[in-house]
Amino acid sequence: MSLAIKPHLHHHNHRMQKPTSTNSRDWTQIYTIYGMEQWQTLLFLIFQAILFSILSILFLLYFQPICQFLDTFFLFTHTSSTGGGSAARFAAGFTGCVTALSAVCLFFAAGNFFYSAVGLHYEMAQRIVSCVNDWSSVKVALDIGCGRGILLNAVATQLKKTGSSGRVVGLDRSKRTTLSTLRTANMEGVGEYVTCREGDVRSLPFGDNYFDVVVSATFVHTVGKEYGHRTVEAAAERMRVLGEMVRVLKPCGVGVLWDLLHVPEYVRRLQELKMEDIRVSERVTAFMVSSHIVSFRKPSQHMLGPGEVRLDWRF
Repeated sequence: MSLAIKPHLHHHNHRMQKPTSTNSRDWTQIYTIYGMEQWQTLLFLIFQAILFSILSILFLLYFQPICQFLDTFFLFTHTSSTGGGSAARFAAGFTGCVTALSAVCLFFAAGNFFYSAVGLHYEMAQRIVSCVNDWSSVKVALDIGCGRGILLNAVATQLKKTGSSGRVVGLDRSKRTTLSTLRTANMEGVGEYVTCREGDVRSLPFGDNYFDVVVSATFVHTVGKEYGHRTVEAAAERMRVLGEMVRVLKPCGVGVLWDLLHVPEYVRRLQELKMEDIRVSERVTAFMVSSHIVSFRKPSQHMLGPGEVRLDWRF
């Protein structure tokens, strides 16, 4: 069996095409099913935004007393009759502007984090699924770092739509997470297509050439974070995961991953592993950093020389 990465036309206009495969689902429905990972980060951003908003309002309402305070305690000169010297007024005005701007940036960051974790994650899952041309021939697929199951259930839904008898396996480091993921699969009506198990992504508990499709979403960059994201040790751990993805993928099988920050090193590693038809999508801002979808095909036999990398803006 040979799977194909879905072909896309190349255009001179490299603007991102809006995803159209959200099945007209409201984002509140998605949030109700999948909840929110790292909600502590979201609460922290909102708290900081509110705090800076309050401070900026106080600077606006009590501008003159603040100027007088600065002039008195920091001995600014050139006091004016309106209260507070020119230097004190500049310091108060500048601090108030920075505080207000910080509040706006923090509210934006909180909104981007929330959208990335729920709405954007769902949309990108649909795009990852669309990278595989023929799901009806897929017998077994793997989602590495399945988490809440947004991508896992998108794959299962596609198998169900095409009438495939295949299944998708979700692998996560936490048994508690896998149990929660199974519940979301049942809520989505695809429980019979989904299997979850606990395991180490750096040494996948599967044989060679086992899966027709291997996918992953915003996970690989978290591997090795105990060493620090920019260390050689962390990079080596991420490369181990890519090597495992390739190992368990069948010849002519398709791999698709969406991840943050480290996409260039993923592409280099896939070239070293002699993968074919490597494609990189246009940049998408997720969790306030750049992200890309990378897809590739495992060759049917060993290929000499580096693989071609295509910048495919039409994913």
